[in-house]
Amino acid sequence: MSQARRFVAELLAGCPARETLMTCVSELCANAITHTASGNGGVFIVEVDARRDGVARIAVTDEGADGVPVAGALDLMAEGGRGLAMVASCTSRWGFADAYPGRTVWAEASWPVAVPSPGQPPRRPDRHPARPHPARSRRFLPPGPPTPSDPGGAA
Repeated sequence: MSQARRFVAELLAGCPARETLMTCVSELCANAITHTASGNGGVFIVEVDARRDGVARIAVTDEGADGVPVAGALDLMAEGGRGLAMVASCTSRWGFADAYPGRTVWAEASWPVAVPSPGQPPRRPDRHPARPHPARSRRFLPPGPPTPSDPGGAA
């Protein structure tokens, strides 16, 4: 998951929603590893999309599971089950879609951008330093069990 966080951090450098989406990608990757076939010898794909100013989106495509993602009640005393509720509460919107053979779970964050007043010449909008870019994705392997030559396991 640390590699996925670094991937998101690199692509969203200077983005106002960077930290939020880094947190969300950690949760979505953890869910892919824990609740889907991706955690049983499979892979998952992380995608980052910031095509227009004011909106950034991350998505994790896993290898599928029987159930569907549900954001439960945000119970701060529960030991688990809060992840998607956290994603839902700190992003503008989230959702999922089938992606043969698995599923893609995504989260989108937005922030205010300058809009010209009617009758005024357009002003150059304030942008985060990273220019909007088309979607980029990278495949990740879930961490494996520790081996004698790698006592810490895969990072």
